[in-house]
Amino acid sequence: MNKPLAEVLRPHSLSEYIGQGHLVGEGAVLRKAIEEGNIPSMILWGPPGVGKTTLAYIIAKSISAPFYTLSAINSGVKEVRELIDKAKEEKNAILFVDEIHRFSKNQQDSLLGAVEQGIVRLIGATTENPSFEVISPLLSRCQVYILKSLEKEDLTKIVNRACDYMEQIRGKKIEVKETEALFRISGGDARKLVNAIELVCSQSGTDEIIIDNKTVSGVIQQNLGMYDKKGENHYDIISAFIKSLRGSDPNAAVYWLARMIVSGEDPKFIARRMLILASEDIGNANPNALLLANACFDAVTKIGYPECRIILSQTAVYLATSPKSNSTYMAINNAISLVEKTGDLPVPLHLRNAPTKLMKDIGYGADYKYSHDFQGHFVQQQFMPDGLEHTVLYRPCDNNRENQTKQTLKAMWNGTYQY
Repeated sequence: MNKPLAEVLRPHSLSEYIGQGHLVGEGAVLRKAIEEGNIPSMILWGPPGVGKTTLAYIIAKSISAPFYTLSAINSGVKEVRELIDKAKEEKNAILFVDEIHRFSKNQQDSLLGAVEQGIVRLIGATTENPSFEVISPLLSRCQVYILKSLEKEDLTKIVNRACDYMEQIRGKKIEVKETEALFRISGGDARKLVNAIELVCSQSGTDEIIIDNKTVSGVIQQNLGMYDKKGENHYDIISAFIKSLRGSDPNAAVYWLARMIVSGEDPKFIARRMLILASEDIGNANPNALLLANACFDAVTKIGYPECRIILSQTAVYLATSPKSNSTYMAINNAISLVEKTGDLPVPLHLRNAPTKLMKDIGYGADYKYSHDFQGHFVQQQFMPDGLEHTVLYRPCDNNRENQTKQTLKAMWNGTYQY
């Protein structure tokens, strides 16, 4: 087999495509656009291995459009302009830019005119938030479609498809006894999942291939370099970096930071991840962490390599050695889940805005107590909707600052505030 199995099994139509039902399922927004042949320029945003490139190919094939591809890693402004000149000779051409978040501002600017004039319809693929990585003029001319991580059911379908194909070409029976190791190693990435199956099958010397957790773990561990030859290790290293910060190990954090710096990782990508962690994993245990992480992001944006490595290191060590709390992260998750469960509950009358006399007459805002009129600028009253008065969403973690928060809330609410 000359081609990698992941490439051989790449779907060629929506009927073969697995996952992303919210976009390409029956009646879904992108499927309608494809069926009507009304394809806008778009950004496909999602984690690696969920089908962004495949979906771009399917879109072009479905509407019989000329299809041009660029890799943001290997293409500069010159290549962009040459390809656009070719596309001018075609009608309804689609230009697919993989990893568009790696395009510089100048490279993205070079796409803008062609998109505006309708010379090409752009499909950009990115694992990064396009709000940060795609210039505003280009982003405003594109629809953003978010691709989700593949579900277990989707991954199981991919396993079955890969094993069926490998049985045909190898003439050996393949029995899948366990899939936990396959799913764990692939991390929801379909390409990594298929690569793992191909590797396990190629390493088997028996007439029957058994796929179980022990076999998969052993084969992948022995052939990690071959398994990761496409560069998926990029995501493993950032994961190790973040987990080292969360786990309060500054030595490991700086080591993984160095691995990313040496490999030429975008410093803004690193700084952005630290900015998220500063709120998600440190939060109010040390609010200064968010300030430093934000200053780090601003600084690396202005400075760049090589000097910004110093700022990245300083911030990484500070975050790793800060006390940890995920209480505010969990609070907003709990609140969103509650809203999804309970719907649009009415605002209590005393909290409602009363801009007109009629609203005041029917009780809007009538019983509201203005906190600053009371001692300590506080007075007990109900702020949650009726029926949710005693709901606990924010639970302070056990650290000096949030332990102080617990005592403050307890004193203000006379011991009635729950957390």
